[in-house]
Amino acid sequence: MRLTDHQRATLRRVLRQHFGPNSRILLFGSRTDDQARGGDIDLYIEPEIQEPDQIVEARLNALAELHLALGDQKIDLVIHREQGPDPLIHRHARQTGAPL
Repeated sequence: MRLTDHQRATLRRVLRQHFGPNSRILLFGSRTDDQARGGDIDLYIEPEIQEPDQIVEARLNALAELHLALGDQKIDLVIHREQGPDPLIHRHARQTGAPL
């Protein structure tokens, strides 16, 4: 996993603060490959909150806070709602992702 301890702790803290303390958070994509270089931070979240309006607000606030805390990093949040669809990217993230 190509994240520093500080980055992992910040991601966990901020995402759980905004999406709920029992939210499941996985890192997937190129940052899980220790041999790769660069790449954005791809995160899959199964949020504790489930209301669409709350999720949109949490996403915006979390990304703003993460950019302030981590600097100019490209961060992608893939958010899976219990009652929502289960597209291929969600299944891929669950199969290949690493818990934060």
